[in-house]
Amino acid sequence: MSQEEPRVILETSVGYVLKEAASALRSSMEAVLRPLGMTITHYSCLELLAQRPGLSNSALARGAFVSRQAMNVLLQSLERDGFVSRPAAAPVGRALPAQLTEHGRRRLDAASAAVRAVEVQMLSRLADGEADQLRRLLTLCVSGLATAPSGGSGGA
Repeated sequence: MSQEEPRVILETSVGYVLKEAASALRSSMEAVLRPLGMTITHYSCLELLAQRPGLSNSALARGAFVSRQAMNVLLQSLERDGFVSRPAAAPVGRALPAQLTEHGRRRLDAASAAVRAVEVQMLSRLADGEADQLRRLLTLCVSGLATAPSGGSGGA
């Protein structure tokens, strides 16, 4: 009786290695953010606000890869803790654009340095130019999936 070949061979699967890298990156980021009293989502939200001030709840949720409801809860917490401020009433429409406070900016500076150190460590074994090449290739992978028909036909 012969066994069927596996459809995905983990040792050679790009998707599997990518998931492994993402998991290792997440664990390392959590380890450096935890002593700062932050989660990856906290950090992501603050970084997004620093680089794109005034983003709406929906835009922040998309950028941090969480639901709008989860982002709303996070923003309320960050506002209560003095990291962000939002107007009492929406200046236009219903969106309450969030802004980093000075306290939030200081905490973000420490978190950004910690996260950047993790990224430097992750890339430390790459030769000159390979980090840029990796970024370009991963961007192509993302766009390939974004343009794939629903229910795509690829494997891990």
